[in-house]
Amino acid sequence: MPPKAFISYSWTTPDHEAWVLHFAEELRSQAVDVILDKWDLREGHDANAFMEQMVSRDDISKVIMVCDKKYAEKSDNRTGGAGTEAQIISASLYTKTNQDKFVAVVRERDEEGNAYLPTYYKGRIYIDLLNEAQYAEEFDRLLRWIYDQPLYVKPDLGKAPAFLSNESTIKLATAVPFRRVMDAMKAGRDQSEALAGEYLGTVIMEMEQFRLQGGGENFDDTVVESIEQFLPYRNELIEFFLIVAAFRPTDEMASVIHRFFERLIAFNYPTPSQGYTSWTFDNFKFICNELFLYFLAAMISRERFGMAAHMIQTDYYVGNIVNNDHRPMSTFREFMDHLQSLEARNRRLNLRKISLQATMIEERSKGVGVDFRHIMAADLVLYLASEKRGMRWYPFTLLYASFRSVSFELFARAISLVYFDKIKGMMGTRDINEFRALIQKITENSDRIPRFDHHSLSPAHLVHADTIGTKP
Repeated sequence: MPPKAFISYSWTTPDHEAWVLHFAEELRSQAVDVILDKWDLREGHDANAFMEQMVSRDDISKVIMVCDKKYAEKSDNRTGGAGTEAQIISASLYTKTNQDKFVAVVRERDEEGNAYLPTYYKGRIYIDLLNEAQYAEEFDRLLRWIYDQPLYVKPDLGKAPAFLSNESTIKLATAVPFRRVMDAMKAGRDQSEALAGEYLGTVIMEMEQFRLQGGGENFDDTVVESIEQFLPYRNELIEFFLIVAAFRPTDEMASVIHRFFERLIAFNYPTPSQGYTSWTFDNFKFICNELFLYFLAAMISRERFGMAAHMIQTDYYVGNIVNNDHRPMSTFREFMDHLQSLEARNRRLNLRKISLQATMIEERSKGVGVDFRHIMAADLVLYLASEKRGMRWYPFTLLYASFRSVSFELFARAISLVYFDKIKGMMGTRDINEFRALIQKITENSDRIPRFDHHSLSPAHLVHADTIGTKP
């Protein structure tokens, strides 16, 4: 059934009546069953009874009050038809809990720009159809109100973070060293790097408690729960990265943080005495990937490209790790892996996510001070840097760039050759020609272009290859 709406107004002038009639016709064209006195009140009808019924009838879901100066005066003075309706409307507004039946549409303002409204309605939200420039937008608001389809809908509540449950409350042993280094960096103290090393060393020690054992049925639940329990540490580290970018982007600090990520790599591998399955380290692999992306995103968002380049281009010592690869040094590729446990979870719970890993990173990015767009930019930079070095980095988060139009500020600004020279080191390219050659090579080799479901990325489009470096 189409919604029924009664229009209450004053016969102020012939022009005003004509406007109301046209307004009612517009609503009728949008499948709103409008009741208007000019259409529904006939000779011999009781006008007062008609108006009372229109305002109080249950089958009329909406009452629209077209407000001009005359309507407001009649409502306040309780004179004429508007006054009769005002007695009923004001009583409903003040006594009924559901006040969604009435709305004012403003058609006139006083000399000070204030909308003419009945006294009983002042302070309430109204629709402004006086400004022609905003008419279409305000008319859409009115239709949404009539159909009870608001533009903004409150999302469902999610689950409380696992780390807040009584059974798994974590007291951060990092709190004191974290506060020391944060205060030192903000104050510009010389011992900032030493305190950063102390704090990050404490994080490494705390990570030991997140080691998983064994496997078994639904082990993916254990992996996801561990990732959620690490969340307070992750948020603390993100804040640390942001303060580094703002106050302490020094070469010495870059080395301290590089050593931290170097030590993180060890958690992706078993200890000499640890039993394990192929899923045992998936929680650490997710955590390491997320932290690496956040560090680079923090540096990119604050244009600390030198620190980001240091982390990408400097290899990592892995000679103390028990693994099948005996090379003592490795690349940032250590921070990316496909997580079999999450792939299995996606299938088991029928989540139908193209990449559950990307979904989790995106969902966990709310309210942390780093925009998800910068996380995607970091992933894109790592993908390009890996292609330059002949490696394979799969940028999971760019799933969101494959389905929507995304422009990365980093590369948009690089239309300037001066700006490109600032960012080129992150990709490991020496100049604009080498960068263009890299993009051309990727474009010509479709096997190297990431695909998500039936969508494939266009690296050339994402980096604005047609304009990058074309201006001084």
